[in-house]
Amino acid sequence: MPDLRAPLDLLLLPTWLVPVEPAGVVLREHGLGIRDGRIALIAPRAEALKHPVREVRELPGHLLTPGLINAHGHAAMTLFRGLADDLPLMSWLQDHIWPAEAKWVNEDFVRDGTELAIAEQLKGGITCFSDMYFFPEVASELVHKSGIRAQMTIPVLDFPTPGARDADEALRKGLKLFDELKLHPRIKIAFGPHAPYSVSDDKLENVRMLAEELDAGIHMHVHETAFEVQQSLELHGMRPLQRLAGLGLLGPRFQAVHMTQISDEDIALLVESNSSVIHCPESNLKLASGFCPVEKLWQAGVNVAIGTDGAASNNNLDLLGETRTAALLAKAVAGSATALDAHSALRMATLNGARALGLDEQTGSLELGKLADLVAFDLSGLAQQPVYDPVSQLIYAGSRSCVQHLWVGGKQLLDQGRLTRLDEDHIIANARAWGARIADKHSI
Repeated sequence: MPDLRAPLDLLLLPTWLVPVEPAGVVLREHGLGIRDGRIALIAPRAEALKHPVREVRELPGHLLTPGLINAHGHAAMTLFRGLADDLPLMSWLQDHIWPAEAKWVNEDFVRDGTELAIAEQLKGGITCFSDMYFFPEVASELVHKSGIRAQMTIPVLDFPTPGARDADEALRKGLKLFDELKLHPRIKIAFGPHAPYSVSDDKLENVRMLAEELDAGIHMHVHETAFEVQQSLELHGMRPLQRLAGLGLLGPRFQAVHMTQISDEDIALLVESNSSVIHCPESNLKLASGFCPVEKLWQAGVNVAIGTDGAASNNNLDLLGETRTAALLAKAVAGSATALDAHSALRMATLNGARALGLDEQTGSLELGKLADLVAFDLSGLAQQPVYDPVSQLIYAGSRSCVQHLWVGGKQLLDQGRLTRLDEDHIIANARAWGARIADKHSI
């Protein structure tokens, strides 16, 4: 048993603290203490100051929350940001993005693009992200170096991809990476079959078997467009989610990304299997893919998390902005101004994301014993005044420019808006160099 009177490593004293669990709670003038990378104390300010502590950090005008969790993205695609805008999904993907990937994606591309994505996410309050892209072993090196937390997924498709000649090779490499990183404190490996239309039944059955054996997540684009659903009905005689259910993929480990086309039968399958849905509203809007009925899913008891998708289709990794869009869109889709209130939206971007990724016992809320994955938002600025409810102000009037400080496992990765482990100037220079090369030699 740890000594509860042992000195705290750090005591944070914000104006407001929102634990997310229990729901709807705002603690004013409380302190949060960190010891050995975990939350060791949450108490009123006066009481917190009685504890022995090595460092006290005053955060006046700040809101302290769990770190944001970006539950879906393609990190290295930051280097394709703005390359093929204003196009429908399948044209964007088949005629532009896939050819660009075939030409440009290699280990160096993934290394530089992932570092750019991690830096952008840290500066936006994201402490954990899920990545679905090629060369996951390279991206994992950047996660390790940067200090961020991540779910890295093994890309599985029926055709050759950068880094793998076929799905079997991708899975072999993925199993090796799983074995190498199974004890890593911040990296979790999952399987990432691309979509029902790009992965055959035999490969999906192989993924299911491996995921069960390794207790690993399955992260997949599902029901992203009406065309995808119609195509599945024509080819398989059933909707994609029904096909996946028949193959045994649905369950608490299953992460269904997008889900813009949802029937009552789909909801029943999600509820029965306890699968999670990952909502990417801005990418869905930009590609005109459709609207995920978040409030309907929420009311049915489905765990809904939120993701930015890749910067090539968003075009940013701003999860706070994504959450505001999700809250506003949910109201319009449901026809109710009460749908997805600000506190629920913040929960979707934190604890729901942790649950979707199988990390909710460790992160996603500010509770004693959990990892100290935290973000401090400065709400003292002009555009956030006056503050009646700091959570409403964060969701509806805040921006990622409010992010001042961030910790992952108690280690500070952002201090007064500055990255502590990554060289921002170097990352920008690398991105500009890639942009110049791609713009010069690749016509889209």
